[in-house]
Amino acid sequence: MLKLLHSVKEQSLYPDEILIIDGSPDETTAVMLRENLFKDLSYHKVTPEHRGLTKQRNYGIAKVAATSEIVCFLDDDTVLEGNYFEEIINTYQLYPEALGVGGYITNEVNWTQVERNYAPKNHEFYYDGFKRNEGSRFVWRKKLGLDSNCPPGFLPAFSHGRSISFLPPSGKVYEVEQLMGGVSSFRKDVFDSLQFSTYFEGYGLYEDADFTLRLSKQGKLFVNTSARLGHFHAPSGRPNQYHYGKMVVRNGWYVWRVKYPNPSLKAQLKWHAITLLLTFIRMSNVFTKSDRKKALTETLGRLSGWGSLLFYKPQEQ
Repeated sequence: MLKLLHSVKEQSLYPDEILIIDGSPDETTAVMLRENLFKDLSYHKVTPEHRGLTKQRNYGIAKVAATSEIVCFLDDDTVLEGNYFEEIINTYQLYPEALGVGGYITNEVNWTQVERNYAPKNHEFYYDGFKRNEGSRFVWRKKLGLDSNCPPGFLPAFSHGRSISFLPPSGKVYEVEQLMGGVSSFRKDVFDSLQFSTYFEGYGLYEDADFTLRLSKQGKLFVNTSARLGHFHAPSGRPNQYHYGKMVVRNGWYVWRVKYPNPSLKAQLKWHAITLLLTFIRMSNVFTKSDRKKALTETLGRLSGWGSLLFYKPQEQ
């Protein structure tokens, strides 16, 4: 959190208000903020009934100043480049129809710029003059005819699309229908009619996809690849691997059906085929990765989540 706040302090465009919504069970963050003062910062320690990603976001939205027009969300394990907020605001000025604008994480994927007519190999992904290596999941999906048929940031009819991380560092602005919650921003008035779903509790896996897919039905969303930041994953606060695996499947199903409540039989078969393929790939990590226990417990969680869909499906909230 302190690293993030120092990067905010150095911004070319300083925010009018900084809200810290602290759901941690201890006082470490409060102590740090008493020892390090930041302009226009407001700290809120939430009680247990308000803890959890979506609950804390909804809580924070209610505390935003009435004069604010744009609300930015940042995970506490991010660090901004110096013009992040300036680039976000410039995007709203350039695209006045935008309901939301996302930033661009720079330290998670290695991209290589190539010629425009480059023909990617099977283990590569090419987009807009850049290439990156594919993970085994997409290599197998290509071989089995299960690859996404949509640009990055859009959800196919069978779900399992390519995320924002498949947009290249071109410096361009791309239209999308999904944003990553920890590097997102929205017009404040969108919250007059939408909130983050209470279906997602605790860690809240895919809550950002759920919210932005619903919002994209009302208007346009964009990612500005010049609004750059680093994401330095902090493992604290994450569920154990079994529950994580279960959430991957059940929350993924929920998000898919929010976007496509009545998918075709072909789309349903593809969703299940990809879900099981990804589960078997994760299972193979038991034999190929050093942390075998995590791979095994996550696999069991995924299988449990998939099997549970036969008996009780998530209900939209």
